[in-house]
Amino acid sequence: MSNPRNGDTKPPCLPRNGLVKIPTQPNGLGSASITKGTPAVKNRLCQPSSVPAILSPVLAHRSDLPIPSLASPLSLATLAGVASPPGASLVGLNASESSEQASPERLPGSPSERQLAVDEKILNRLFWYFSACEKCVLAQVCKTWRRVLYQPKFWVGLTPVLHTKELYNVLPGGEKEFVSLQGFAVRGFDGFCLVGVSDLDICEFIDNYPLSKKGVKSISLKRSTITDAGLEVMLEQMQGVVRLELSGCNDFTEAGLWSSLNARITALSVSDCINVADDAIAAISQLLPNLTELNLQAYHVTDTALAYFTAKQGYTTHTLRLNSCWEITNHGVVNMVHSLPNLSVLSLSGCSKVTDDGVELVAENLRKLRSLDLSWCPRITDMALEYIACDLHKLEELVLDRCVRITDTGLSYLSTMSSLRSLYLRWCCQVQDFGLKHLLSMGSLRLLSLAG
Repeated sequence: MSNPRNGDTKPPCLPRNGLVKIPTQPNGLGSASITKGTPAVKNRLCQPSSVPAILSPVLAHRSDLPIPSLASPLSLATLAGVASPPGASLVGLNASESSEQASPERLPGSPSERQLAVDEKILNRLFWYFSACEKCVLAQVCKTWRRVLYQPKFWVGLTPVLHTKELYNVLPGGEKEFVSLQGFAVRGFDGFCLVGVSDLDICEFIDNYPLSKKGVKSISLKRSTITDAGLEVMLEQMQGVVRLELSGCNDFTEAGLWSSLNARITALSVSDCINVADDAIAAISQLLPNLTELNLQAYHVTDTALAYFTAKQGYTTHTLRLNSCWEITNHGVVNMVHSLPNLSVLSLSGCSKVTDDGVELVAENLRKLRSLDLSWCPRITDMALEYIACDLHKLEELVLDRCVRITDTGLSYLSTMSSLRSLYLRWCCQVQDFGLKHLLSMGSLRLLSLAG
């Protein structure tokens, strides 16, 4: 919902890393965090801190009632006459705590004001103005507010982040009890990021989250000790998973990928996993015929692996990110462009052995590219930019960070690209004032980064 007062300044958005830390609660649920989703969600959650037009003039001009503001997450709680208790959970309340929440009869003010504060039609519009963290706070005001805010529509595009220590409550006897995830289920979260978990933790998560078997579409495991057996059980039990991320997981092997990957997965991200090499790419290529996106950061993958992709994947795969794959050379680029001719997004960031000849192969064969990342490729020169400008007429984004051999001459080639909207030249130390003048003719350019 758009805000009628566009002149107001926008409040601070969520932290740059996209994580919102939630205060701790005795039941163990309050330590979870939520990460941002799509840009559309970000824009919707970070609205100007003005008074929504749906507020009654009576409330808007009452001197004894604060105006709802994103700068103060508790302001609406105060408006309702109830302050959220310090350290209250932002995930959910148990039965005993929820019984202590305010009811409309206990709210101060005239009957019409009390009725306005719990009018669900108004609240359904008002709550769009608040960030995810603020919605978590406001959900603790009263049962009505929580019932409205716990609708799945308010949490679309957000991913809860759960650390292993936050998954358990320590009982008086020293035993551990897995926390209740009912609050997440009510809000309909279909994606989770689990940090530092083991095989046992994943099994407990599957058993305790009501939507785990069919409702979870995306799962991310970071810095976890999952083994081949745990990976196999997870993907066998969680039949709805179509997006999988494995980051910093060093206990599973290529054999685990062969035994666990299945055809329903369409997006896969593997990074900083020491056991991933060419055989892992062979498993991915043969077991994931419907793959649309592959993000790979692996130091031991060679040119041979890029020839494993099948004709089916050549038709479906549109995004390939090869980050810091140090062993990839121009020969690997040859295999890639012939195996995956329909790519629209390609990243060769940190592939330091790729040269201008490799970029020429990309430009001549991947004419559908809309985004190309060549950052941290020190062998790229102005000649590569000439190839890009001549052949990639649909390119909208070009990242050239740390390409230290690019000069003003290369920018003169890019100035002929009418479709380019975003250009990153961070830490390109040879670009000078004269080169930037070439960019003045690029009418479609909307983003230019010259950091460093």
